[in-house]
Amino acid sequence: QLQLVESGGGLVQPGGSLRLSCAASGFTLENYAIGWFRQAPGKEREGVLCISGRFITTYYEDSVKGRFTISRDNAKNTVYLQMNSLKPEDTGVYYCSTGRLCPGGVHWGQGTQVTVSS
Repeated sequence: QLQLVESGGGLVQPGGSLRLSCAASGFTLENYAIGWFRQAPGKEREGVLCISGRFITTYYEDSVKGRFTISRDNAKNTVYLQMNSLKPEDTGVYYCSTGRLCPGGVHWGQGTQVTVSS
């Protein structure tokens, strides 16, 4: 059974860092794109960034450029989202999603909560 499981969320102070993980099971991530999305309270889910099967990164949210990076470890069947210099407006539930091409959007994880607050 194809499954994506996010982890690594939590409460962090502004300016802090978190690394989210998206672990896949039931299929091999190697040939798929993985996108990270987020949904802030009261807002629509939005794409943040994505990494293709060829390790090309696409940003969908300008506000995270220079702060968020995405990487993948195919040997571990896992994709990571490194988030630095976090801001309160980064608060939300973060989801990973896979598909043949970016931004993903075919299969989804259950999400992990990120709260940036002092």
